[in-house]
Amino acid sequence: MSIDFTYQMIFGAALLALIAVTASVFTRRIGAPILLIFLILGMLAGEDGPGGIFFDDVELGFLFGNIALAIIIFDGGLGTRRDTFRVSLKPALSLATLGVLLTAGITGVAVHYLLDFSWLESLLIGAIVGSTDAAAVFGLLRSAGFELKERTGATLEIESGSNDPMAIFLTITLIELIQLSGSDNQVAVIASEFARQMGLGLAIGYGAGFLLAELLKRLPLISSLYPLLALAGGMSVFGLTALWGGSGFLAIFIVGAMLGNQPLPYSNDIHRFHDGIAWLSQIGMFLMLGLLITPSELPPVIVPALLIAFTLIFVARPVAVVIALLPFHFPWREQVFIGWCGLRGAVPIILALFPSLAGLDHNKTYFELIFFVVLVSLILQGWTIAPVARWLGIDIPPSVRDADFLYLPIKDGQDKDLLVYPVVANSRIEGKSIASLPAAEGSQTIGVIRNGVFVPSAGATALLADDQVIIFGGDSAKPLFAKAFSSKDSAQQKNANFYGEFIIHPEATLGDIADAYGFSVEANHRDMRIDAYLNERFHGKCVPGDRVDLGPVQLIVRSVDQDAVIREVGLKIATHP
Repeated sequence: MSIDFTYQMIFGAALLALIAVTASVFTRRIGAPILLIFLILGMLAGEDGPGGIFFDDVELGFLFGNIALAIIIFDGGLGTRRDTFRVSLKPALSLATLGVLLTAGITGVAVHYLLDFSWLESLLIGAIVGSTDAAAVFGLLRSAGFELKERTGATLEIESGSNDPMAIFLTITLIELIQLSGSDNQVAVIASEFARQMGLGLAIGYGAGFLLAELLKRLPLISSLYPLLALAGGMSVFGLTALWGGSGFLAIFIVGAMLGNQPLPYSNDIHRFHDGIAWLSQIGMFLMLGLLITPSELPPVIVPALLIAFTLIFVARPVAVVIALLPFHFPWREQVFIGWCGLRGAVPIILALFPSLAGLDHNKTYFELIFFVVLVSLILQGWTIAPVARWLGIDIPPSVRDADFLYLPIKDGQDKDLLVYPVVANSRIEGKSIASLPAAEGSQTIGVIRNGVFVPSAGATALLADDQVIIFGGDSAKPLFAKAFSSKDSAQQKNANFYGEFIIHPEATLGDIADAYGFSVEANHRDMRIDAYLNERFHGKCVPGDRVDLGPVQLIVRSVDQDAVIREVGLKIATHP
């Protein structure tokens, strides 16, 4: 390999990444899924495109794809909040297990009758396309300015991190069954593979997550090394678990979730670093997958791939969602949206490389079919996620954005930091005194920096725009201060329009509301409290944005505490006669 060729490869790779990043601005404007752009750029750079790069190294692609997927899943775990488990852990796990099984099974039946494949080969294709890419869904919704109800958003969030291990397990198991075709121990293979992968993934993930968190808390490092320690630790867990025959993806997701839900030194830096490295992984992975495919060889698989994609999108995923969520009483609108959010991403294409590595027949056909199915999913579902959310009415107004702040960790400060919050114009705290700041347990306001001069808290009067308030406090104080220093913007007006003109106390009765607005309710409901009525309608799992029509008014849940207790209910008067 010449020196010039090395520099050409570096320049080409960097240029592709640069174009991919800048193209995100264009995709946001037209509502296109950004992953589709990465994929197309890779195809244009490939042997059939103007780039003319020939790349068919399946083993290298598999290696890079696994590394990238592990990083992306680790970042997903870091971003999974513990409070989302309250309403969505069980339904998300049902989708990630039963839902993937049903999706794979229904899709496999379609493949068997569309193509000349055996049942095991057909089910293998169904398993490969079994997992979803909810990260892409959230990226599209954020670009469109959407925020989902907590029940829907949290379910998709947890499902996206936990359904990949199930799809990988099914893929590996079916490959082994194909290789053992005709033997009598197939059931034993399935049982032992499931127990080994899931058992080791859970055990190593929890154990290593605890140890890595303690290491991050106790090891004295320079600040820039903490994110690297988290990444190196997570990837080590992934590799070790996979070497021992467990699900490395499940293990690294658990490690990420454990690290993301406890106070760590430089936790903000860890999150920002991994968000960036996860995006780099997605860009690199989709560019590489685009290089692997040869578009001129796709025409023979277009028709069967379209039929498989339509079966997956319009039959398999919706049916799997309805059955998997049946015990959890999800509103039908949310079920429809979750069914439509079965966007396929990088995982199926990476899994499509498994048959090639295993030396199975039809391995090239597998890859081309799966690639085209993912392409159809990105175009059809990716381009319509935001309009479907708007049509179904399952979005809520964006939350008021928390204020940015600077912080300085204090050694031996008992998990407390020195926090510096800027007072921005038109913020909630502007014009108020320091005494009006929320009283967070263990926090202490030290003073204000005004025009470059430090003013002790005792001497500060009303806070002015461009002041910087210095606070000594822990992680429990940050959410309170973030709200206090946040900006008052149009989101407040959107909230008022969405949640209703009035706020009523959840202890009021339905009879009180009926008498006040001149309509009747059933006699056995007159003395029922509003919060009890809403909990009955939503099976004790109310989230902000849940609404019920009651005569000429609409009751909307405004806020719910950590114990699922309704704190505020909005009342909206119907505009129609």
